[in-house]
Amino acid sequence: MPFKLVLEKRVKDVPPWYPFATSIGSVVIAFIISGLILKLIGGQPLEVARYFFTAAFGSWAAFSDTLVKATPLILVGLACTVAFKMKLWNIGAEGQFYMGAFFASLVVLLPILPPDSPKIVVIGAMMVMGMIGGAIWGFIPGYLKARFSINEIISTLMLNYVAILWNNFWIFNTWSDAGFQMTPTFPKSAWLTRVTDYARPYKAFMQNTDSGLTRFLESIGLERISGMTLHLGVVFGLIAVVIVWWLLERSRWGYEVALIGDNPHAARYAGLNIARNIILVMMVSGALAGLAGMSEVTGVVHRLQERISPGYGFTGIIIAWLAKLNPFAVVPVAILFGGLILAGREIQPSGLAMMLQGFILFMIISSDVLLRYKIRFSK
Repeated sequence: MPFKLVLEKRVKDVPPWYPFATSIGSVVIAFIISGLILKLIGGQPLEVARYFFTAAFGSWAAFSDTLVKATPLILVGLACTVAFKMKLWNIGAEGQFYMGAFFASLVVLLPILPPDSPKIVVIGAMMVMGMIGGAIWGFIPGYLKARFSINEIISTLMLNYVAILWNNFWIFNTWSDAGFQMTPTFPKSAWLTRVTDYARPYKAFMQNTDSGLTRFLESIGLERISGMTLHLGVVFGLIAVVIVWWLLERSRWGYEVALIGDNPHAARYAGLNIARNIILVMMVSGALAGLAGMSEVTGVVHRLQERISPGYGFTGIIIAWLAKLNPFAVVPVAILFGGLILAGREIQPSGLAMMLQGFILFMIISSDVLLRYKIRFSK
């Protein structure tokens, strides 16, 4: 060859836009590779792509369903972001998600509160319990890492299976609904409010009133919200984004987390309590994943059941990396993957969505090379 490829280690920081450009490029290349593979097996890549965007974003109802899928992904993506910021590889967000769902369900299934408790009290208690459940499941690997230097990748990964089987034990036995792999449906006071609930007064008003106002409301299509499945959990996710951003970027604790992740020796020399911060980071990460589990059981399935997650915890890892550990960037990435999960249920072959996720993860890992090295062609 008349030239050779040379990788030069960067001596200057990359521009602020460069990490996000590599993330977008990773997604584009992953779609291209998936399309080529689909073409090789006799599929129609352009037709599949068109159907994907139509099924996920083609209407307000479809976009509402996409946001429902994106809600737990936002929270789980934030959970992974917090841990990864300190170079702690939390692979256990899936188990923390399940334990958050389990602890939130205890409020209704034990029950912890009287059945006639106000909705705001029940939902508030379930939020707190969900975060406690996830935090406990994050505390275990955090303590093992801080106290005994046990690899958190192994401990968090193994605890995923423990959490899932723990849930199944109670679902299949004590709380089984007529022998099925699910608990009885929660009372309405334990359901997160949906957008469609706000449409009911509007529909009654439209049926009983004939005026210029009703015709105006019809003209702007306000009745479309009556079919939306979006629930209040998305508000929890957006609030969590702001809180996590402030903690990581504006608080002293966030500075300590970043310093320990970048240079633990310097952090120890500066007098930071590394063990305490390891435990705290894992608990905060687990609490966010637990809140995702709570939002799923109260906003979507309204009961505790065997398979409440199609792999949200593992997808959150990809989302955090694709967002380059930026809490605000987690939101659009989560929406993209929410649409991928939603449309992937109907796209054939059925494994296409998972294959695309795998390619995206592979390309993200590969693109990190561009952040550390410059590519130069030499004669």
